[in-house]
Amino acid sequence: MTRDDRVELAARNNARWCHTMCLAHGTSGSFAPDAWTSARRTPPLYPDAVTLTRGASAADLLARTDTAAPGASVKDSFAALDLGPAGFEVLFEARWLHRPADGPARPAPAGSRWERVATARELAVWADAWDGGEGLAGLFRPELLRDADTAVLTARGPSGAPVAGAVVTADGTAAGVSNLFTADGADPDAAWAGCLAAVSRMWPGVPVVGYEHGDDLAAATRHGLVPVGPLRVWLATAAPAADGGR
Repeated sequence: MTRDDRVELAARNNARWCHTMCLAHGTSGSFAPDAWTSARRTPPLYPDAVTLTRGASAADLLARTDTAAPGASVKDSFAALDLGPAGFEVLFEARWLHRPADGPARPAPAGSRWERVATARELAVWADAWDGGEGLAGLFRPELLRDADTAVLTARGPSGAPVAGAVVTADGTAAGVSNLFTADGADPDAAWAGCLAAVSRMWPGVPVVGYEHGDDLAAATRHGLVPVGPLRVWLATAAPAADGGR
């Protein structure tokens, strides 16, 4: 696979997760060859568009999203767009990650027990641990548990409470790790090792993908995930330029 092939694989997997999150909130996005887009505002923290090819057009992309209401965002998967003239600013930059299907996986730490969240009650407890008091736990609705390609994973401590967790989007082409977190001072490296060991056990023979930045990027790379390309998330902060952003 070329570098762009691996970025495209990761971007499509991530768009699948964004689509699933939107469906859980009663919003349906659309897949096209160049991008996934939502004509209605997506849930908090989730983009209104995800580009799927390097050649995606900014004008075509924005025409399929709601840029009139505040807060539109675009995941520019190849860091190839200039959305500044349309009133957007770069919110953050990150790196797509890829580990081949036969890539090395560290053994899970002793005592680590990663399992799928199976009930709405378990999901609510997981979401509270993921949220850490930020007021966004309601993002994770029980409808997510009914999606065949989505698995919410948790690692429980001695008390039974979550000490780490992640979401895995296993769409048949890759296992995408997102929303990985630790709670109660748990070790991020142990969380990555435990999560990836669980992914290898539950979905053998598929590559692992995702994206991270900052300390989370460093932790992921220590566990065999390789940065394969940059991405940018753009956020609408102003009215479009008078020339329409051409």
